[in-house]
Amino acid sequence: MTEPSRTRPPRRSPGERYKWTALTNTTAAVFMSGLDGSIVLIALPAIFRGIHLDPLAPGNIAYLLWMIMGYRLVQAVLVVTVGRLGDMYGRVRIYNSGFAVFTFASILLSFDPFDGAHGAMWLIAWRVVQAVGGSMLTANSAAILTDAFPDEQRGFALGINQVAALAGMFIGLVAGGLLSALDWRAVFWVNVPVGVFFTLWAYRTLRETGKRGGGRIDWWGNITFAVGLSAVLVAVTFGLQPYGGHTMGWTNPLVGALIVGGLVLLAAFVAIENRVSAPMIQLSLFRRRAFTFGNLAGLAISIGRGGMQFVLIIWLQGIWLPLHGYNFSDTPLWAGIFMLPLTAGFLAAGPVSGYLSDRLGSRGLATGGAVLFGASFLGLMLLPINFSYWIFALLIALNGIASGMFASPNSSSIMGSVPAQSRGVASGMRATFQNSGTAISIGVFFSLMIAGLASSLPHTLTSGLEEQGVPAHIATQVGDLPPVSSLFAAQLGVNPVEHLLQPSGTLTHLTAAQQQTLTGREFFPSLISGPFHSGLLLVFAFGAALAFLAAIASALRGAGIGAAKAPEPRETGRR
Repeated sequence: MTEPSRTRPPRRSPGERYKWTALTNTTAAVFMSGLDGSIVLIALPAIFRGIHLDPLAPGNIAYLLWMIMGYRLVQAVLVVTVGRLGDMYGRVRIYNSGFAVFTFASILLSFDPFDGAHGAMWLIAWRVVQAVGGSMLTANSAAILTDAFPDEQRGFALGINQVAALAGMFIGLVAGGLLSALDWRAVFWVNVPVGVFFTLWAYRTLRETGKRGGGRIDWWGNITFAVGLSAVLVAVTFGLQPYGGHTMGWTNPLVGALIVGGLVLLAAFVAIENRVSAPMIQLSLFRRRAFTFGNLAGLAISIGRGGMQFVLIIWLQGIWLPLHGYNFSDTPLWAGIFMLPLTAGFLAAGPVSGYLSDRLGSRGLATGGAVLFGASFLGLMLLPINFSYWIFALLIALNGIASGMFASPNSSSIMGSVPAQSRGVASGMRATFQNSGTAISIGVFFSLMIAGLASSLPHTLTSGLEEQGVPAHIATQVGDLPPVSSLFAAQLGVNPVEHLLQPSGTLTHLTAAQQQTLTGREFFPSLISGPFHSGLLLVFAFGAALAFLAAIASALRGAGIGAAKAPEPRETGRR
């Protein structure tokens, strides 16, 4: 007969007060991490002016791309590894260390001692370190919440957390413009007091409440995954840069080699994970329908959402705002302001959908959100280039609502489908799908946009310049420049025509009327509207297709509210 005293008591609930403490701290963490993924986008003009570097000069566009892509690339690569470390050594321990690393990197970013290319390299390097800290935060925050909250409140908690992460991305667009108007270093200063406070608070209040798996680090798995995924994402970055006489670098042998090499390493990673006793990623988790299809749906939505953000900003900054009387130098800030309906829609729908998913289940809400997401892309396709703002605001608000409807239930479904001891690595895998999707989307959407522009922009730009008295050989030279220069010039708050003609000194030889026309607010937007619309149709059609694929994947996840109660599959092939 077994004595009652020898029976292991059930694990006690972490407590009512603790769960709200965990939610507050992790929400601040993921908000900061998301904010820093986008705050630099709007602040780029001020940053490059501050370090005295022209990012559009020949050979300098790589600095611009790495300022945009580097943070996302590192987060995509590291989140699974640091999630696994959280499972092994304690999620709170890794999370707290991430807060300290993130804050330390923010301090050093704001004290860039160099100018020019060296100043850009300093910023890129410390952005990488900052992304390491951000990865440690995002990979473990969802696992900490899943440990702290009971099943019936988990969707609400994860919904708040997910909304905070994505809201940080949207709010960063406005914050970057406001802070960079004061000083470019302020976009990094803003993290310091918040980071210091929440780091100290996390060390004082958070505690381990979940199971720790122990075990060893899967070094070969970590190396093949990190190098393989890095190679693919680096190839995407190089693919956007002009190569030889081509508008993009997809024909560059280096790009092809990186993609092939990266895919080979990722295939080797899968083979390794099936053989080692303590794998970095538990491939058995993919036998769970909610986990697999939830992550696939999340990947598709992330690809659509990340690229759309860039395209809308360029549409506003390069065409719509100048046509409505805004100076190019003011467009970065106002583009963020005019994107606020997107943020408002997301903030309104995210927590509500998380709350409802606890009661109604995740599948219906997430699938409906994906369908609405695709419908908003179809609506944007119908807009003229010079649209009426209220229609645009309505469509992007619907897009934000759709993102909120999808994000919270999808996260809850994924995290609730895994056993407690695997929540750290599952959270990291979810974040990897999301961050990889965002990084890939930039490459895909920009490539589609550039392909749409390249078919007609050179002729349109050349003929338009010649009509204003620009010599034929100069007009042809400018027209033949890679379209990416025009796109990024608009995003940087620079008049593209003035920037492209300035090196040749052509403007000084034209009449005052011709100079005023070429450097005015309407010439470039009117000129590029037709070619740009062709690119928009491509990217929005692609985004709609991705959204509807996400809806199919979401519908296939299976029914039920408490996915966490699903039986665990047996582990095989790991001895």
